[in-house]
Amino acid sequence: MQSLIGLISSVIGLYIWCIIAYAVIGLLFSFNILNRQSDIACRIYGFLNQMVEPALRPLRRIIPMFGTVDITPLVLILALQFLQSLIYEYAGRLL
Repeated sequence: MQSLIGLISSVIGLYIWCIIAYAVIGLLFSFNILNRQSDIACRIYGFLNQMVEPALRPLRRIIPMFGTVDITPLVLILALQFLQSLIYEYAGRLL
């Protein structure tokens, strides 16, 4: 049971890092620090987009934009960390 909880926690942690990388690369693209013509950068961003966007899309329908700032990645990270702490809390009760 502990190894399953550890695996789930690791997957959630990895997904959180994917969200962070997605947001950072998006900012680097928007400020023209990273060139959109770079094949490697576009491939990485495309992969992260396919991983993260399905989870962000429903949140974007609910949470409004604050000017040009999109806070949905932050909300998703907070929700995932809350889920992670819930898993640890209930797993502690089971063990």
